[in-house]
Amino acid sequence: MLSKLFNWRIICITIFIFGITLYGLISFMLANGVTKADREPFAHFPDEYRLAFQDVEFQTRGNNTTLKGWFIQSPNETHTLIFVHGLNNNRAGDEALDLASRLSKEGFSILMFDLRGHGTSDDGRVSGGYFEQNDLLGAFDFLVHRGVDSNRIGVVGFSLGAAISLLTAAKEPAIKAVVSDTTYANISDLIVQEVDRTTSLPKWIIPIFEPGSILVANLIYKIKIDELVPEQSVGDIKYPILIIHGKEDTRIPFEHSVRVHANAHPDSDIWLVPNVEHIDSFLTYPEEYTNRLADYFRNQLAYP
Repeated sequence: MLSKLFNWRIICITIFIFGITLYGLISFMLANGVTKADREPFAHFPDEYRLAFQDVEFQTRGNNTTLKGWFIQSPNETHTLIFVHGLNNNRAGDEALDLASRLSKEGFSILMFDLRGHGTSDDGRVSGGYFEQNDLLGAFDFLVHRGVDSNRIGVVGFSLGAAISLLTAAKEPAIKAVVSDTTYANISDLIVQEVDRTTSLPKWIIPIFEPGSILVANLIYKIKIDELVPEQSVGDIKYPILIIHGKEDTRIPFEHSVRVHANAHPDSDIWLVPNVEHIDSFLTYPEEYTNRLADYFRNQLAYP
């Protein structure tokens, strides 16, 4: 009798250990998968738009990751903008060069760069904006070291880049103006969706492994998921921001930007664009989009 009881205990312990090991392994695989980016080729180049530009590179703030980009010099520069692209994209994606060309004619110079792990920049783990904040700060430092007045530097972020821009501006008061195009409000709301998009697991099973994946991201990759909440961080930005989001976006529903706007500076503006999907506001309304950005930055940044 005691022998049978002992055997059952051994079996139960073995099953428990196997279950914990399997759970940890799957959680690791999921966390590893969603923290890697695809390097997409450039769809366009500045010379296609007859833009005067320089190939540039600089370090992220705080470490030796090298980022590469283009500095597009406006012939009648009054302000300088930093573009921050989204996940699995690069500096030339989402018609960014077309937008840069239009803004250049309005007197804005543009720094377009690849985040870590994207484009031609150094390898680096995707962190939902946690480490990428140092990429944006490195871009900001690069401009200041070139002699650009920090009071005339604005930031435009797209998708993940929008969240990065908000999170960074909340911590760095030297950033004086931000346009957020399609941010998330809380990255935890998107984890299940992104795992579903990047793996073949049944969607119903993913929430079971979400806590384990978050734990792996924190313990192994040092990514603090609970700090990636722009709807909270935006309250630390002490000036009006401009928020843009397509109302037909299914990847990041527009309600995310509504939540961010609710906690932003009371004079912040939000443009919810009808019949527009993910990051397609500029593509659909290029003139209005350009004018809204130009007006916002001229009003928000110091004049020459």
